[in-house]
Amino acid sequence: MEPSLIAALVAAAAAAGFVDAIAGGGGLITVPALMLAGLSPDQALATNKVQGSFGAATAAFSYGRSGLVDLRRQLPTGALAFAAGGAGAGLVTALPTDVLRVALPILLIGIALFFAFKPGLNDLDRAARLRPALFALTAVPFIGFYDGLIGPGAGAFYMLAFVTLAGFGILKATAHTKLLNFASNIGGLTVFALTGHPLWIVGLAMGAGQVLGAALGSRLAMRVGARVIKPLLVVSSTVLALRLLWQMI
Repeated sequence: MEPSLIAALVAAAAAAGFVDAIAGGGGLITVPALMLAGLSPDQALATNKVQGSFGAATAAFSYGRSGLVDLRRQLPTGALAFAAGGAGAGLVTALPTDVLRVALPILLIGIALFFAFKPGLNDLDRAARLRPALFALTAVPFIGFYDGLIGPGAGAFYMLAFVTLAGFGILKATAHTKLLNFASNIGGLTVFALTGHPLWIVGLAMGAGQVLGAALGSRLAMRVGARVIKPLLVVSSTVLALRLLWQMI
């Protein structure tokens, strides 16, 4: 691969890391970029897991260092997300993912409408609908499995679950999303690595861009909070839904 093409992919990864650290949806940028660079769909998805793990880890560390999330307390839940992500990736060829791909744009548009028009969504916590243990045993494995199986929009789904089921404010939900997104990402990557699909050099180079973008994005989110997270989440979810619909045409 030409150095100029790798540089373009690193720049795309930096932009994706910035967006993903705030609202999720970074794969909207990197997966198409990888496919435009000539990678097959399987290679693009696997390589995307490599580079995306760096961004999720950077964002998780930044939010943890700020005190918005206790990463050590999240480790058991992260283990569930890891296992579920690996299970999803392992069943990619065995399950009818076409049905999920049709439903995904509808779900993403629903998320965009929810965050755009639901009153009272801010950085203040609300009453939780599920206890932490039940949330960890239900919502987290379900989304983690989806992350390994298909992937796009997993960050938005994690965030929606934290807001609607755990009762978290938007900034706190964003902070708690990142370690779980990293864990299910790594779980999926572990399985993809066994198939030999990831392009490791390309993924690691893009990982450097992810680190930079995620550091900047998480810093902005912590400074501005829901005022930047809500609109960016609405935009990223809508654009991802439109891109998926376009692919079906």
